[in-house]
Amino acid sequence: MAHLDIFNDDAFSVASLTAAINQQDYQPGRIGALGLFQEEGVTTTTVTIEYNKGKISLVPVAERGKPVKPAERDARLLRSFTVPHLKTGDSLLADTIQNLRAFGSESELEAVQNVVNQRFAKFGRDLETTLEYHRIGAIKGLILDADGESVIYDLYDEFGITQQTVSLGLATATTNVRGKCMEAKRKTEDALGAAMMSGYRAFCGSSFFDDFTDHAKVVKAWERYNEGEMLRTDVRGGFRFADILWEEYRGKVGSEAFIEPDVAYLVPEGVADLFITRNAPADYMEAVNTLGLPLYARQEPLPMNRGVELEAQKNPLNLCTQPAAIIKLTK
Repeated sequence: MAHLDIFNDDAFSVASLTAAINQQDYQPGRIGALGLFQEEGVTTTTVTIEYNKGKISLVPVAERGKPVKPAERDARLLRSFTVPHLKTGDSLLADTIQNLRAFGSESELEAVQNVVNQRFAKFGRDLETTLEYHRIGAIKGLILDADGESVIYDLYDEFGITQQTVSLGLATATTNVRGKCMEAKRKTEDALGAAMMSGYRAFCGSSFFDDFTDHAKVVKAWERYNEGEMLRTDVRGGFRFADILWEEYRGKVGSEAFIEPDVAYLVPEGVADLFITRNAPADYMEAVNTLGLPLYARQEPLPMNRGVELEAQKNPLNLCTQPAAIIKLTK
């Protein structure tokens, strides 16, 4: 049977638990699966973003061996962001492990490790869902806390700009929906300037998606494509119209949808550093001045040695560095 002394084993050190929780095979959210956010660790708990409101400078051809021409300087804004601190945990009481037995080839250590790993797997799933929620917030320009009301960052306020919006006029059957889509794309292109992109994707709320796919002009565009297959099948996973990949974003917790039902967000894809995730170190002595990892885990004894306290945390800052390039679409 297992004893609490087993938690003094190196298998339950901060390094071992952190390595284990990062190796778990979590199912990423939709945004995570698409790889829109460029992710890396930082050694600090604040991140400074340089927002360049001027033009992008082209680099001219130069003769080898000649001095470099200084880069053209534009008006810049510096914004400092404190990295959000997310943590969750639970107690593993002595009563929980006292009757654990090693069965088969499983050792006492392995039996306790399995219980601990199950707890950390749940913590990891909860933290990954929160990461997805924050990333959707970065796309929308408003990153909210878990209560859905407390504002962590309003990116439009931070950068001193106004959110760009285009109404597609879906309530009117004669609306030139394709023309409205082109209008939205041009707004994105104007915001990005000379930055390269690979395409467009629209993340839609449920009601917006239904009204969009049912609009007469959209239906007509698809009537002859592949014998009207789009009109007979469930296309919520994605379809192209006006060279934009439209999909219904279905992420939610309980009844709270991450994207409001009546709107969509047009996002350019393939733009370098448009969306970033920066992972700061944990607030553990072992992590001070080290590159932040996606997840951390540790345990420590409870008072009176009645068990151990388990904790998992992540410290991610998710940002859109050019919020004006994301266009909010309404019905």
